[in-house]
Amino acid sequence: MSKAFTKESDSDNDDDGADAGIAPLPAGSKNYMTPQGYERLRSELLELIDVERPKVVEAVHWAAKNGDRSENGDYIYGKKRLREIDRRIRFLGKRLEVAELTDPAVHHGSDQIFFGATVRYADETGA
Repeated sequence: MSKAFTKESDSDNDDDGADAGIAPLPAGSKNYMTPQGYERLRSELLELIDVERPKVVEAVHWAAKNGDRSENGDYIYGKKRLREIDRRIRFLGKRLEVAELTDPAVHHGSDQIFFGATVRYADETGA
């Protein structure tokens, strides 16, 4: 296909629904998470939904009222940022939905290593 009569934004389809660099979980796999990690992801999700996204929506709305959208940088970059936020919201929602919380404190003092444990090891000299 010839790209002669396409806009730059037409070829800028980086909104494929997946975060770059983060592999999706295989179907049926468990997403182990500590309570602290779960809370961190949950607070990021709430921050995006309640604070960040409304700000960007307001900026895009303001930019859209200013006329020609094809040459309006605020509108174009605002829409791009909105797609990034929506992609991150979907990602976090999916991860939190399949999260299986494990508390490392439950296994404290055990001779086995479990997910989320902090481990100290020694070399041959005991150091």
